[in-house]
Amino acid sequence: MTGGGASADPDALRILVATDNHLGVHEKDQVRKDDAFITFREIFEIAKREKVDAVFLGGDLFDVNKPSRETMVRTMEILREYCLNDDPVQLEVLSDQAVNFPRRGCVNYEDPNYNVGLPVFMIHGNHDDPAGGENLSALDLLATCNLVNYFGKHTLSGGGAGKIKLKPVLMQKGRTRLALYGLGYIRDARLHQMFSVKGNVEWARPENTEATALTSWFNMMLIHQNRVSHTPKNAISERYLPSWLDLVVWGHEHECLVEPTDFGDFHVSQPGSSVATSLVEGEAKQKKIMLLEVKADPEAPNEAPFWRATPINLETTRPFKYRHVSLMELARLPVDEGGLGENWAPPDA
Repeated sequence: MTGGGASADPDALRILVATDNHLGVHEKDQVRKDDAFITFREIFEIAKREKVDAVFLGGDLFDVNKPSRETMVRTMEILREYCLNDDPVQLEVLSDQAVNFPRRGCVNYEDPNYNVGLPVFMIHGNHDDPAGGENLSALDLLATCNLVNYFGKHTLSGGGAGKIKLKPVLMQKGRTRLALYGLGYIRDARLHQMFSVKGNVEWARPENTEATALTSWFNMMLIHQNRVSHTPKNAISERYLPSWLDLVVWGHEHECLVEPTDFGDFHVSQPGSSVATSLVEGEAKQKKIMLLEVKADPEAPNEAPFWRATPINLETTRPFKYRHVSLMELARLPVDEGGLGENWAPPDA
């Protein structure tokens, strides 16, 4: 097997997961303008090295809703370099592809006019969300060019806050099955209200058959919303999510908390951003992505599959140090124009 082809184990599903790449950030800064692209390339180099079956991106691929032509071209060049090749794709999509990918009608590697060797599945975030009469985003351009599989865009129906129904992309590799749910960014206050009303958010489940038991699916979700509660109704709580999920990948929050945290019924991974977009304490931590491995139990293929998540450090992110400074802890303050004098010192605490 050549290049970035998938692993040799016919049942081992290997996925690289990242969020908040913010391509195009600091575009006007001659020093930092390349940072996001350098790390984005590193992510796909890791995908190639680890021979993953797919890459999952959890929103905010772009830093702005209307990326510049330079940003679009550079993004497409990297995706073409790593995703278009002759490597075999061992993933089979079992769900209705016209529902999962309504504009294209099928997953990109099944298009006979393209050779896709590394499929990318992604949702939008709040920086690159769809807009306009046709509800389009920059991600639709990438999907139309057959470079990515863009899903998780929901048209709100019904009165009031609206209603949505989440239908998963059902994937299978050998005996391993994965149900991937995607929820691209919706205004937090509105989504909070939708979750608060019973029946406004519906979840479709795979059919439970004798050949394919419901318990045999690994249920995974990509979501891009406020997780930290800035105001009571401006964030989405984990308690709104169904207990049958196995793993939730949370985009939007930039602090790296990639190691899955147990919330009782399911685990949550917050990979954080792959590039520092602001000088805050949470972004000063080591940036990481996640290698997810899922495999069906060979002795009991209709039982829950085994899985593990391995954090991988990103080596090309620009580091910075963050430190709290208290003037009260300084022995003396420098002379200033306020006339305090060079011998002024703060009073005892």
